[in-house]
Amino acid sequence: MNKEWSLDEIYKGLDDPGYEADFAALEGAIDTLAAKARQGGNMDQAPDVEALLLAWDEVVRLSYRIGVYLNLRQSVNTEDGDIMAQQARLRRLFAKSAPAESAVKKLLATIPDVEAVAAESELVRSFAFLLKENKEEAKHLFSDEVEEMISSMNMTGGAAWSQLSSYLTSTVPVSYRDGKVTLPEIRNMAYSPDREVRRDAYEAELAAYEKIEDAMAFSLNHIKAQVTMLCEKRGYESPLAMTLDQAKMSRETLDAMLGAIREYLPVFHRYLRKKGELLGHKNGLPWYELFAPLGEGERSFTPQEAKEYLSRTFEAFSPDMAEMMREAFEHSWIDFYPRKGKEGGAFCAGVIFLKQSRILTNFDGSFNAVRTLAHELGHAYHNRQLEEVRTLNYGYPMPVAETASTFNEIHLSRNALKTAEGGERLALLESDLMDMTQSIVDIYSRYLFETEVFDRGRDKFLMASDLKAIMADAQRKAYGDGLDEKFLHPYMWACKSHYYSEELSFYNFPYAFGLLFATGLYSLFLKEGKAFVPKYKAMLNATACCRVEEAGALMGLDLTKKEFWKEGLAQIADLTEEFCRM
Repeated sequence: MNKEWSLDEIYKGLDDPGYEADFAALEGAIDTLAAKARQGGNMDQAPDVEALLLAWDEVVRLSYRIGVYLNLRQSVNTEDGDIMAQQARLRRLFAKSAPAESAVKKLLATIPDVEAVAAESELVRSFAFLLKENKEEAKHLFSDEVEEMISSMNMTGGAAWSQLSSYLTSTVPVSYRDGKVTLPEIRNMAYSPDREVRRDAYEAELAAYEKIEDAMAFSLNHIKAQVTMLCEKRGYESPLAMTLDQAKMSRETLDAMLGAIREYLPVFHRYLRKKGELLGHKNGLPWYELFAPLGEGERSFTPQEAKEYLSRTFEAFSPDMAEMMREAFEHSWIDFYPRKGKEGGAFCAGVIFLKQSRILTNFDGSFNAVRTLAHELGHAYHNRQLEEVRTLNYGYPMPVAETASTFNEIHLSRNALKTAEGGERLALLESDLMDMTQSIVDIYSRYLFETEVFDRGRDKFLMASDLKAIMADAQRKAYGDGLDEKFLHPYMWACKSHYYSEELSFYNFPYAFGLLFATGLYSLFLKEGKAFVPKYKAMLNATACCRVEEAGALMGLDLTKKEFWKEGLAQIADLTEEFCRM
């Protein structure tokens, strides 16, 4: 089993003839799209609509193939100048395609009756949801020339600041005791069973951010300023309104979920205080103890053992899930270990044209690392349900993006708890609550932070000291008396890459959505057994072409009601009660 992923099935390198051939094909596809846009067409005639859709789909298909390769290469070596140059080359083509795509979107928005045209064409029917959503999105488009200028200027604007933030956090040297380590390595030490290691790592991590805090603050300010300016010019009420539009989610659903979370925050505070007491702290839990393991039986896994454990556990859910997991391990989908220049954290990227995915982790052998693999393989399973979807339709609303991944975490944990007793059960329970606290409480703090940054950033440049103060205040509001105020993490804004995307804001509440939606789905699985799986797969497939609330309705769930979200939180409260009793 390889410990690093292989990208050879995409391209064998930048000198692969197929790589340059696809770049040339992309340029040609953009020219074709531009020509189709100039020609226009009769938008109540299926053949004319089909021609535009096929030309647009080809541009997206080639862009996706080249882009995913470059992004995967860059994620494991952020210092690779050749890849950076190729990414800039691709962004120039994106800028070239922007006016053509804008013109095509505007043409397609003039279809008088999407249903009528779809009735004449199977191809148009497959894009009916996209065409209906496009009618609304087109209202926020600028002229073709302005769209091209925005895309061009983004290369040295938001995208460049985003790239800088990734480079800084992946390369900053961290002084730890007598040596140097990377940020991913020092952050992994938060899970150490040794308290002195955890505290020393926490202090070393904070000290490392001091070296890059000004550059990170400049990056964040300029990215958020660009987002705010474009939101206003496009006619959105706020960056959050634009995010919800992109996420295919209503404000009613978001407010219902956040309202339920606020009601249940004291449950999480109780858990944190109890953990603090068990670790000998009287004033709440210090930040460096958030991920401290409790109980007994903390097992260490090799990648091979992780593969066997995961495939065995998920065989009981669905054999095709277990088979996909084995495929991922055995066919070099996964890049396991941290190293200099590699991004921290974990992610899964769909390589849909190969009917595969690629997964980045910073594996340390712990049960939590296995849980992370289960999470990312859940994304891969979601991708698998979309393999027959056309590229232009590929993808799903941001909130449901974390559903299949979190469902996997729940299944893994529930199965581990079935046979666990005593100290092992305590350890598993606490690990579950630790992760759930991150998905609910920490995510809520990140939502509060980003909201405040957007609000205050309209009138003020937020220096690093401002950002630290906003983050600490957000943590106090979310964590309450569960945390020791003397030991917060004022640099959480510097270590989370989600803040540094100029294309996607508020990538925080989807994690809370994913946990609570998946909790509701898992309750259905426990009731329905094997009959649940086909419905679940159909729902995952449908997410490419439906709104968030429609995905819930497919499973008989009303996501606009606070009661639904409280049901999931009540289950977490039950786990908290058991933990406190133990």
